[in-house]
Amino acid sequence: MEKEQLKEEVKEFWDKNTCGTFLTEEEKFTKAYFEDIEEKRYEIHPEVFSFAQFSRFYGKKILEVGIGAGTDFIQWVRSGTEAYGIDLTPEAIEHVKMRLNLYGLEAKEIKVGDAENLDYSDNTFDLVYSFGVIHHSPDTIKALEEIIRVLKPGGMAKIMVYHRNSLLAYFFWIKHALLKFRPWKSVAWILWHYMESLGTKAYSVKEMKQILAKYQLEDVKVVPIYTYYDRLERFNWFMRKTASCISSILGRDKVGWFLTIQFIKK
Repeated sequence: MEKEQLKEEVKEFWDKNTCGTFLTEEEKFTKAYFEDIEEKRYEIHPEVFSFAQFSRFYGKKILEVGIGAGTDFIQWVRSGTEAYGIDLTPEAIEHVKMRLNLYGLEAKEIKVGDAENLDYSDNTFDLVYSFGVIHHSPDTIKALEEIIRVLKPGGMAKIMVYHRNSLLAYFFWIKHALLKFRPWKSVAWILWHYMESLGTKAYSVKEMKQILAKYQLEDVKVVPIYTYYDRLERFNWFMRKTASCISSILGRDKVGWFLTIQFIKK
């Protein structure tokens, strides 16, 4: 499939499934709707706060790539940053506009944009943040290069992509490969076809470090985070116990689904 065709499929998927909105059944765009999304997101993913460190960037010029329903983005605004945000889908932009208006908040700019072609000049931002987004982009490396390009020298990037060597990835392989009698299918193939939008990718720690080594960066950190998904929290006691035992054997610091990436541009 051509990259532009794949990008249209990704856009169509997320325009119908704005990230985070599956968490609530409240009436769309009401205060209860947004507060339910926010409460449930951080209940499931408390690790977002320790990774993003929203309050440390007061007064800084930040860009969030892939704002979704705006749950993290609104934290940047509340924290007093000069906040810019883009998303591939008009539906996400509408969500964030409604959300900011509801709380009487203002961002510097939010607009439809492509992570692979950021509409900003070189060396613009103190921080670029993107949590669970660029692994959906057909050209993830191009999106990463764009993040580096728009960072100021000395600026920081905080990114999360999916981790291929994680419990959730292995469970997905068991479900969609082993139990469907096609064990020759790779974990990467399974994630590409069955994880959220078509074309989703995941990376190992080693692979991501090798990618990042090509650029002028410093203080590079690539760290898996063991998550709600790896713990199989949505499943029964037996499944949760199985996940706990396996992760204890393999090491919870090694098999997390969220691969967090942090670096500073030289």
